[in-house]
Amino acid sequence: MSDLSWISNVISAARPQAMGALLRYFRDLDTAEEAFQDACLRALKNWPQNGPPRDPAAWLIFVGRNSGIDAVRKRSKQTAMPDEDQVSDLEDAETDIAERLDGAHYRDDILRLLFICCHPDLPPTQQIAVALRIVSGLSVKQIARAFLVGESAMEQRITRAKARIADAGVPFETPGAVERSERLAAVMAMVYLVFNEGYSTNSGEAQAREPLCEEAIRLGRLLLRLFQTEPEVMGLLALTLLQHARAPARFDANGEIVLLEDQDRKLWSGKMIEEGLALVDKALRHRKPGPYQVQAAIAALHARAPKAEDTDWQEIDLLYSLLESMQPSPVVTLNRAVAVSKVRGAEEALAMIEPLEDRLSGYFHFFGLKGGLLMKLGRHDEARVAFDRAIALANTAAEAAHIRMHIDRLKAEATQGKSEKAS
Repeated sequence: MSDLSWISNVISAARPQAMGALLRYFRDLDTAEEAFQDACLRALKNWPQNGPPRDPAAWLIFVGRNSGIDAVRKRSKQTAMPDEDQVSDLEDAETDIAERLDGAHYRDDILRLLFICCHPDLPPTQQIAVALRIVSGLSVKQIARAFLVGESAMEQRITRAKARIADAGVPFETPGAVERSERLAAVMAMVYLVFNEGYSTNSGEAQAREPLCEEAIRLGRLLLRLFQTEPEVMGLLALTLLQHARAPARFDANGEIVLLEDQDRKLWSGKMIEEGLALVDKALRHRKPGPYQVQAAIAALHARAPKAEDTDWQEIDLLYSLLESMQPSPVVTLNRAVAVSKVRGAEEALAMIEPLEDRLSGYFHFFGLKGGLLMKLGRHDEARVAFDRAIALANTAAEAAHIRMHIDRLKAEATQGKSEKAS
């Protein structure tokens, strides 16, 4: 591994901790980020010769804080720095900083950083972008590539997000117990949004967007370090691991979608599955079920089945029923209908989803499932109408191609039927 490679890995691991502490000191995202970047530049010059310090995060905080103070003073001698006892208990010695980082400030600093990125004034797209930039340290170019937008457009999105945070007057005090509980849900939702941005893709974009899945998993691990006994955090991390484990089998050689039941399970990541299953089991032992745990338990049932036909659809139906009671949603009901079709047949599943059509009139997966159920029931003309609607709503070329495959099958069956009548 080259010098730059190991330094990059060390800095990435230390980033949330260092950024959180610098934000607590300067109370401004831009200033904290500039201070951290300057500390990283100094690390690139210093560490190759001297090796990494005993505590890289402490080193980066110490150097970044001093650099930030110098920069603020140069910009404006009239700018008063916050009182030391009000914003920081960091002394001027790196050793003292290192000794303090294992205490409460470590947790509170990172929580504050995450909470600010997930501020309710920000729309989800800006929450994701600013979290990937500030917490994860992805470059604007990397984020823009993952979101399939131009670099300047992404730069503007992040700038707007920072401005809204500044205008909102976000408090920088240590988050209290009530706030931690309330905002943790927002942080978990942001992490799962990051994951879905990477997961909901087609084969042509998968390589560019895979880093979002990996970053969501990394953020999930970070949350679990902060909330080691919180079963919903375990469930979130388990869910992302179990879903991402299937990534190598989701598309065929032509870039077409491969349904879960048709995937080559030998391609699934056994290491991710093993970790995900262990987390699911650990979370469920707490007997405090939540939506992420239930979704992870569903993913675990798929992962545990050696073959698609071994899937315990009856248990999946029960889990989706539980999820419906926790988090009522037409999409949850739609997903449950898939399990119902396996357990009790297409007719009952169709009856379950038909009342959802008004609310899911713009949802690709509704019409894809409806078409599939109608096709199983032999109602081919109605199936064709549903499939045509699904193609019109397809989000990716792979989704559209998958539906066209069903339409081609309908045409082939219709042609075969005519031939049999003629004979």
